[in-house]
Amino acid sequence: MSLFDDLGEVCRRDVPLAPMTWFGLGGAAEYMIEPETEQQLADVVRRCHEHGVPIRVLGFGANVLVPDEGVKGVVLRLTAAAFTGTEYREATVVAGGGVDLTRLVRHTVRRGLAGFENLAGIPGTVGGGLRMNCGGRYGEIGTLVRSVRVVARDGQIHERDHDDLCFGYRSCNLGDEFVVGATFGLSELDPPELVRRFRRIWMHKHNTQPPLGTRSAGCVFRNPNGHSAGALIDRAGLKGLQVGGARVSERHANFILADTGGTASEVLRLIELVRDRVEEHAGVRLEPEVQIW
Repeated sequence: MSLFDDLGEVCRRDVPLAPMTWFGLGGAAEYMIEPETEQQLADVVRRCHEHGVPIRVLGFGANVLVPDEGVKGVVLRLTAAAFTGTEYREATVVAGGGVDLTRLVRHTVRRGLAGFENLAGIPGTVGGGLRMNCGGRYGEIGTLVRSVRVVARDGQIHERDHDDLCFGYRSCNLGDEFVVGATFGLSELDPPELVRRFRRIWMHKHNTQPPLGTRSAGCVFRNPNGHSAGALIDRAGLKGLQVGGARVSERHANFILADTGGTASEVLRLIELVRDRVEEHAGVRLEPEVQIW
């Protein structure tokens, strides 16, 4: 008898993950569970913790590389209404962990609520964005957070307020907790001006990065202190470098693209090759920003 036999239609076995990631690569999840309520999510998390079952969360797969052999344990997807709702309270926004970040950016801009426009062109979910403190030169999501609602490993649901949270470069102190949702504090701004600002940021991304929808996972490497990872890769002459069906983007060197027929293993080999070449050239060891499962 499976640990999850009582979960019915919210639990499936041997679910292919490649179609759910931007790379379009990788094998299957041993279990995929899409809980319908916070309490059901908490119960799944508790069971996995008590029985030593690995557990991961998959949002839109924009920053994930799944191995060709797939993954053991549970992959959670927060696709139910309990995790995808958004509530506006003047300049405060409450959003579920499964909310589409791109849509949230656009909706807040149209409402004249400033803050999220700085994340224009960054795909993913609210939960994923919080875990990696997504952002760039224009700002990071962590600066907008007032509180985060989480499920702990023991299944307890609680709020972590601003004073209990610490956001750094592509990191936060949420640890092994699972994001249910978050409250954000924005500011009111003239909508036409905000739309113009959003478009400027979006156009910068559009003109300097591979198009959204390209088979990649965004920036592959973190920027080392005092350096740009993309610039280091470019100076090492690695744009266009290819391993099988994986290649370094000619437009932005910190992006790896997956061609049709490529494999996750080829992407991993290319990541290691780029790290080695940059270290040889510049004496800097790059660390991955993409989540390698």
